[in-house]
Amino acid sequence: METLNRTGVSEFFLKGFSAYPALELLLFPLCSAMYLVTLLGNTAIVAVSVLDVRLHTPMYFFLGNLSILDVCYTSSFTPLMLVHFLSSQKTISFAGCAVQMCLSLSTGSTECLLLAIMAYDRYLAICWPLQYPVLMSRKLCLLLVGAAWVFSLLKSVTETVIAMKLPFCGHYMVNHFMCEILAVLKLACGDTSVSEAFLLAGSILLLPMPLALICLSYTLILVTILRVPSSAGRRKAFSTCSAHLAVVVLFYGAIIYMYMRPKSKEAHVSDEVFTVLYAVVTPMLNPVIYSLRNKEVKEAARKVWSKSWSCR
Repeated sequence: METLNRTGVSEFFLKGFSAYPALELLLFPLCSAMYLVTLLGNTAIVAVSVLDVRLHTPMYFFLGNLSILDVCYTSSFTPLMLVHFLSSQKTISFAGCAVQMCLSLSTGSTECLLLAIMAYDRYLAICWPLQYPVLMSRKLCLLLVGAAWVFSLLKSVTETVIAMKLPFCGHYMVNHFMCEILAVLKLACGDTSVSEAFLLAGSILLLPMPLALICLSYTLILVTILRVPSSAGRRKAFSTCSAHLAVVVLFYGAIIYMYMRPKSKEAHVSDEVFTVLYAVVTPMLNPVIYSLRNKEVKEAARKVWSKSWSCR
């Protein structure tokens, strides 16, 4: 078998749904519409949180970062995926594959950490309301978010470099709609143990640990809410974190379904369709959930919209 290293591999073929052309034609308008909603919804969240001074709080600072992450994540693969739905030439350059892999790993990792940070923020706001402005200062917000972005980027660059330096054997058809690292590693004919060890360590750091922090935060929040004497106070306290809790359930629920369920020997097209829809739907639903469950966001959006029209 011929071994191809970096100098031999100039591009990869992304298999995706190439065996199902009718399905590609069905997914193209569906994914295009969802991607457009993702861009508009998340951009609107960022714009509103910046333009309305009432939303200059830690909660909306973190929400704005979440929206930026969602845009970056979907934009790392969706435009090329849409082109491939309508094209028979489903290739991506070696460098393009590495960039796509790194961006998707980095944004996904940062979101895991950011959701944990947002849960900690809700814990401080509800359980320590008087000390909250001091505990969650602007400096700490910047430090937490900056550390999440930098750590995830360094981790993802390391994982990508190790994976892409491996020798690749024979064909270079990636059995995925994007350069997903596990799918690319299946093409390697060298020793992948180092790459797999880094991925395992990263998975432990970014999945069970943040999820444990989220569960602990919401357990303490629930205990505090149940101690509130009035039902109106309990509803108000819970409404401030219900949107974030819905996003956490959606994000981690999809990850657990995709990566922790028993693997079948044969790949099913339904699994691939679910992966595509998860990757596109989850970022689209985040701004919808926050706008529907949060009166402040809706009021701020109306205020910004009315101002924009009055200035014309």
